[in-house]
Amino acid sequence: MRRTFFDPAPPPGTAETKRAPERLRPSSLRALKQRGFRKDSRARRRDRIPGTFGQTIGEKGRRLKPLIAIIGRPNVGKSTLFNRLTDRKKAIVIDQPGATRDRNYADGHWRDRRFTVIDTGGFEPAADERILVQMREQTLLAIEEADILLFLMDGRTGLAPADLDIARTLRGLDKPVFFVVNKIDGARHEDLAYEFYRLGVDQIHPVSAQHGLGVAELLDRVIEHLPPAEPEAEDNPEDEPRRIAVIGRPNVGKSSLINRILGYERTIANPTPGTTRDPIDTPFRYNRRDYLFIDTAGIRRKSRISVTLEKYTIVQAMKAIDRSDIALLLVDAVEGVTEQDVKIAGLAVEKGSAVILCVNKWDAVDKDDATVGAFVADIRDKLKFLEFAPIVFISALTGQRVRRILEIIEGVYDQYTRRIATAELNRQARDFIAAHPPPRYRNRDNAVSYLTQVGVKPPTFIFFVKEPKGMHFSYERYLTNQVRSAFGFDQVPVRIFFKRKS
Repeated sequence: MRRTFFDPAPPPGTAETKRAPERLRPSSLRALKQRGFRKDSRARRRDRIPGTFGQTIGEKGRRLKPLIAIIGRPNVGKSTLFNRLTDRKKAIVIDQPGATRDRNYADGHWRDRRFTVIDTGGFEPAADERILVQMREQTLLAIEEADILLFLMDGRTGLAPADLDIARTLRGLDKPVFFVVNKIDGARHEDLAYEFYRLGVDQIHPVSAQHGLGVAELLDRVIEHLPPAEPEAEDNPEDEPRRIAVIGRPNVGKSSLINRILGYERTIANPTPGTTRDPIDTPFRYNRRDYLFIDTAGIRRKSRISVTLEKYTIVQAMKAIDRSDIALLLVDAVEGVTEQDVKIAGLAVEKGSAVILCVNKWDAVDKDDATVGAFVADIRDKLKFLEFAPIVFISALTGQRVRRILEIIEGVYDQYTRRIATAELNRQARDFIAAHPPPRYRNRDNAVSYLTQVGVKPPTFIFFVKEPKGMHFSYERYLTNQVRSAFGFDQVPVRIFFKRKS
């Protein structure tokens, strides 16, 4: 039975509330079919991740969580609901249309069911501006790969023409669609939701993403339509993904590099600086190993940060560096290493990330036999604190040496997570300590008793000495270099601390 505009909502437990969300009539899939989408896409997604180096992922023990996509026109509260469902402040939330542009992924759970939520940019089916068209393509990809759709609308502004256009786009999709009206912040606003029954659906879900009202009831309905849960895989350190943050100044090609590695347009690549705003997480599998690439917003100089939204994006980029294992620092080959590149590199080192220097746009440089050597010398001179970082010359546009990046990542990650047994450490340390003993402190010997490794990511060592204050920074640098050389940590940062022997 279909309710009219004035009919009250049925009481809980009635037959109508137990019905599945309306599966819209298969009358118009043109918008998706024109882009090559097919109804068997979910099966294909579970078998293969698209990409230049895509590998099958149907191996024993691997599990894919169901995907829930939040879609809607700009500024209806999609990112606020995304943060609410994932219980984290990952997406930028600001009262400005178009703050989110790319797809944003994060995991959530409700009543022992786990899932992945996709935040999308504002969906404007009739837009023709390039950036809006790219945002629409990203939303359509999210619609295509999701298991369940949450179509979010704004209860304060009412049913808009764009909402009707989106509803037409959703017609014919063979997956559950939940029609959700946001900004219903209390009983006095509940009447605002009735207008949305004009869409011809059986049930509207009023919520307040900001305050959490109605979200629990929505999730209760959503998990009823999730695909059956698959068995949990056993935890294995080898299965932990390598977290790679792609960082750099605006417009150096970060999004283009991510798209080239994956083999499809995962993030919006646009010549306009500042296109990427949220950190965009993308899981990827290559050679039976898992990676998580994090595309970040370009980090500008403080003097050029004036817009509130841009301040948010840069803070998020710094948080992305903090949760990464390796930072791919992109440098523009045409402009060379700038003062801002040096500052960004310093941020990564301060956070303890390993760094790989990627000189992008190498195809646009006039080269001779001495060009590479001169460029490397300039990098080493301006980034003296990154003498350990590997350098690779690439072109995200043509794909030149992009495959080489993954090979370097594996070598760096191996060192970044390497542990050395205490006995082996002390056996080899005796030689370089004896060759260059610690300086005397207050005219007394300040011998090193022993050392041990206390952590990885980055490799961290403690030297037990008689008096830690007596260790000069020059001797600390000597020990750091010796540890790098003796134990094969030549491509990652190494941290050394001194502690008084008890």
